[in-house]
Amino acid sequence: MFKSIQSKIVLIFVLLILSIIIVIGSFLLVNIVNFYNSEFSVMMEQVFTDDFVYQMEQSAQAEDGLEQLSKTISTYIGPLGIDTYRFYCILDGQTGAVLVTSDSVRSQNLDISDNIITAMAGRRGNMVNTEKSYMDYSVPLEVNGQTAYILYVKDTKEELTSITHSVLVIILQALLLAVLITFVIGYLLSRTITVPIINLTKRAEHLAAGDFESIAPSAANDEIGRLNNTFRHMAATLHDSMEDVNAEKTKVETILQNMTDGILAFNLDGSLLHINPEAQHMIDRTYIADLTFDSFFKEINADIAIGDLLYLQQDQPEERQVQLNGRILRLSFAAINSDNRAAGILVVMHDITAQEKLELSRREFVANVSHELRTPLTTVKSYAETLMNISDVPLKNRFLNVIITETDRMTRIVKDLLVLTKLDEGHFDPKLPEKVDIRQFLEELIDKMQLTAQRKEQTLHYKMLNETPVIETNRDKLEQVVLNILSNALKYTPKGGTIEVFSGRLYQEVYIKITDTGIGIPAENLPRIFERFYRVDKARSRETGGTGLGLAIAKQLTEELGGRIAISSAVNVGTEVVISLPVSQC
Repeated sequence: MFKSIQSKIVLIFVLLILSIIIVIGSFLLVNIVNFYNSEFSVMMEQVFTDDFVYQMEQSAQAEDGLEQLSKTISTYIGPLGIDTYRFYCILDGQTGAVLVTSDSVRSQNLDISDNIITAMAGRRGNMVNTEKSYMDYSVPLEVNGQTAYILYVKDTKEELTSITHSVLVIILQALLLAVLITFVIGYLLSRTITVPIINLTKRAEHLAAGDFESIAPSAANDEIGRLNNTFRHMAATLHDSMEDVNAEKTKVETILQNMTDGILAFNLDGSLLHINPEAQHMIDRTYIADLTFDSFFKEINADIAIGDLLYLQQDQPEERQVQLNGRILRLSFAAINSDNRAAGILVVMHDITAQEKLELSRREFVANVSHELRTPLTTVKSYAETLMNISDVPLKNRFLNVIITETDRMTRIVKDLLVLTKLDEGHFDPKLPEKVDIRQFLEELIDKMQLTAQRKEQTLHYKMLNETPVIETNRDKLEQVVLNILSNALKYTPKGGTIEVFSGRLYQEVYIKITDTGIGIPAENLPRIFERFYRVDKARSRETGGTGLGLAIAKQLTEELGGRIAISSAVNVGTEVVISLPVSQC
């Protein structure tokens, strides 16, 4: 049954994993039992301090000593861990009879244990016997120099039995799963040894039959790999010339096929000699047999002819930039020379669409920054010049308030720009993740924003839809995201409106949903709502103090947290923003 190398390797893997899991499982079960026993002893020692024993003895000396003693003990039920598995009794110090108990059912026919006997002798009974089906602890209480009562605590170990049974089931399940996984992994790993041996045997047979092409190179650096390469070297020596030619041909073809730039080659009469897949994808033509140099580049408005290129110097390639099928392409033309004579034309097509879009975005960004800063500066300058010729104090104050408002606006713009710059450079808030209780986190933010909502007579409240776990994330970043969204909701919700914040867990995500009954966003503006400086109504945004950067910051921060943000809205109905974070962070 185990004659093959493959079966022996699989068996070794399975036995190894079985041994490891059995050892770990046994160690785990023993430690659980020891921990449970020691934890019981430690808990009892911590509760039954000298002060507590003295307090119980004082209660026992009262006229209604037993009743007072019961009341004193009842205040320590929590620290004693009294539950369905653990109960206490007050026993007669001389006979061991049960006087008071927290569990009348379990106290029936109570055995006089070794610890009870020890307590009847005037000493604490704190011996733990791991072999017994229970754990107990007894404390003698003296009245007038005699042991009048014994406080007895007994744990039935039912909880320990349940825990060890659950752990044992888990270990057995893990054992079965590990055997299955190990069998599969062992089978696959063993094939990495046996399959090369089988293949090498077949290749040796082909080599003996005169087939020198069947031996492929091995990337492995082990004995089998070196043996395979030795056979390959033998075949390569016999057919060296043919292999060299084929290798060069394959190299060129591979380079052309895998280049990210498009390559076209034309002969002297302009007919197409070669086109790689990327070029064919760029020009998007299924039939290229009739493609000629002059007709094609005239069709795409490249303004160049083959005759112009054949007379160019070798160090003077020609370049053109065209738009084709929604792409921006940079075309480089160079003559192919053979023996100092022109043999054709090589065209390299480079897709620069992304670079052009980036450059356009940069220009728009600079223009927006200039405009956003110039507007308040112009206002400040005009009001400052006017103030020089005004003596009316109220009017001066009004103008100064305008200057302060515009200055604050510029400060917000600069602050938001600095945040975006730090985000772009990856230097924003390098704090390590911390545990964040979403419910407490949102309640604190709602409290911060309540005053702003009350000024506009708005209703702002929070509701947790289902149990939300504590997540491990960057609290400052998440707070800025939520504050940015809440601020927008408060700004653009009219007086008397409602802003609601929800949280919950859906599948593998924790989400925060913010809804408002504000003026809403037109559907055509939603695709660009997260762009920097993009605002639906610039005049309205300036009136409310908006910079057009809040949502852009919120989106980028959310993505840095490993989450995503989505927005939906309807005009005069309201807006809904959902921030989602993966549970893997929890």
